[in-house]
Amino acid sequence: MSVRIRLKRFGSKKRPYYRIVVMDSRSPRDGRTLEEVGFYHPIEAEEKQLSIKEDRIRSWLEKGARPSDTVRKLLNNLNFRLK
Repeated sequence: MSVRIRLKRFGSKKRPYYRIVVMDSRSPRDGRTLEEVGFYHPIEAEEKQLSIKEDRIRSWLEKGARPSDTVRKLLNNLNFRLK
C-alpha cells in the first residue's frame, strides 16, 4: 500500500477548508483516511491558516509516506524539514 500525505477538501463553494490527512494513494480525494494530521484554511488570517501535528507527520514520513506537492509546499513554508 502506497501512503500519501495530502489534502482533503471541505467547505462550501468558494470557501474551501482543507484537512491534511494520511491516506492510501489509490483512494479518492475525499475518501477514507488513515489519520488526520492537521488543517489548512486559506481564507483565514496568516497566523491561523495552517496547523499541523509535527510529531505525527514525522512518524508517517519515517514509515515511508510521501507528501503531495501541495502539502510539501505548505510544510516548506513552515520550515519543516523533509528528508
